[in-house]
Amino acid sequence: MQQSLHRRASASAASSSLPVAPIAPRISRNAGLRQRGRICKAFGEKDMPGGAIVAQGREWLNTILSRFGPMRDRAEVVTTLDFEKPLLELDKRIKEVRNVAEANGVDVTSSIAELEERARQLRRETYSRLTPVQRLQVARHPNRPTCLDIILNITDKFVELHGDRAGLDDPAIVCGIGSMEGMSFMFIGHQKGRNTKENIRRNFGMPQPNGYRKALRFMRHADKFGLPIVTFVDTPGAYAGKAAEELGQGEAIAYNLREMFGLRVPIISVVIGEGGSGGALAIGCANRNLIMENSVYYVASPESSPEVCVAILWKNRDAVHLATEALRITAPELLNFGVMDAIVPEPLGGAHADPVLAFPYIKEALMNTYKEFANMSENQIKLDRYAKFRALGQFREYVVKGGDWRRTGEERDAAQGVRTAAGTWAVSEAEAHYIEQLADADDTWERLLEEHKEWTNRPIQPPGLSRSGIMDVATSVVELRRRKQQAQLQVGAPETNGTNGTGSSTAQQPADSKVHA
Repeated sequence: MQQSLHRRASASAASSSLPVAPIAPRISRNAGLRQRGRICKAFGEKDMPGGAIVAQGREWLNTILSRFGPMRDRAEVVTTLDFEKPLLELDKRIKEVRNVAEANGVDVTSSIAELEERARQLRRETYSRLTPVQRLQVARHPNRPTCLDIILNITDKFVELHGDRAGLDDPAIVCGIGSMEGMSFMFIGHQKGRNTKENIRRNFGMPQPNGYRKALRFMRHADKFGLPIVTFVDTPGAYAGKAAEELGQGEAIAYNLREMFGLRVPIISVVIGEGGSGGALAIGCANRNLIMENSVYYVASPESSPEVCVAILWKNRDAVHLATEALRITAPELLNFGVMDAIVPEPLGGAHADPVLAFPYIKEALMNTYKEFANMSENQIKLDRYAKFRALGQFREYVVKGGDWRRTGEERDAAQGVRTAAGTWAVSEAEAHYIEQLADADDTWERLLEEHKEWTNRPIQPPGLSRSGIMDVATSVVELRRRKQQAQLQVGAPETNGTNGTGSSTAQQPADSKVHA
């Protein structure tokens, strides 16, 4: 039996070309005791009790497993930004002083505390004066917590869901149901990778059309079962490849924009890294838009948009930082413009420096924001979302004399003004009359649409054209041009009895003849 087992093992090893350990035969009790004696002899003891052998084995096993246990010291930052290098050098100095003190048994607690306080102060000063370009670098830091990192650390339970119900799935979009403080939420977000392999699988956080259709599917699921929706935005933009365009990238984004305004549940969006263009808006049409302290939000990817701005405005590609500042992409500027509703604070040094400390800030901001909608009806939630986006991009429109719009605006602000019949404020009677005319024109247009009339003002046929049509107009133009040419020839031609200067006969065409194209 043992020989047959050995033959089977050898045959399988030969077929798979992999090393296979031989099957050990069953050991009898006496053989086991002899083997135990060999082990005891190897350890240098003649009669070692069973408990000591177990202890020796555990010690040996712990030695092996210690290589795979949790790290006692934090790993060094993989990527260090230029403005973070002085902070990193100071942290290394503190670590060296601590190691030397422990090795020599010297108490340097006061010196270490002083260095740590100095490091905190330097870090605080550095991050308080970051430029927009540096904020963008922090937002794209590879150690920054991703969507899954945040979801798995702020939820009590989480189940990831896949598929767009059309046979496709996009790893760049993560969807799932999770619970926080006993309340269930639908989580949707962009997912980036930690290394090149993961980024290729996640397409660097740039979703395909099936990713946005997958997100819409679970938004509708949440709307059906009354689950609040939380979205995490972290993408440079939607994928703009040929395959994505063929699958309807623009249509998928536009469909999400339309459908999100009709959802009856509250939607809370958090920009955790970078939010670029329509790729961010496709899951970002929310009741409340939050942004982390060092995140950015822009209309186009900074790889292209600043360079375009530089080429057009500054004529110099070295002025990219000026274009980045002009885009107003940082959290304080977006909050000032009303694009974002609140800023989620980050730990000192950014979320990439201490992700564990950043998770409670995000969870607290989400729960506080959700409490605003806990007592709202479905219709109130929809109207709140609609009013938020209607308030974006408001502007004043008035006639400016001489191009001095500031002076004109001041005069309008200081004027008493008048009111139209509907109560709209106007600076003068003429402007009030003009506003009423515009309102009457809109009412007339709506009434004509309801009555299905063909023409508001039927066009009048211009005189001289008995028939309509492009060919008839072209024929008339050609006819007129030919008559002018014939008139010029008759005036300038010599009297040669019907012959031109070369002696050839010239056929005169009647003036009233028509040329048909």
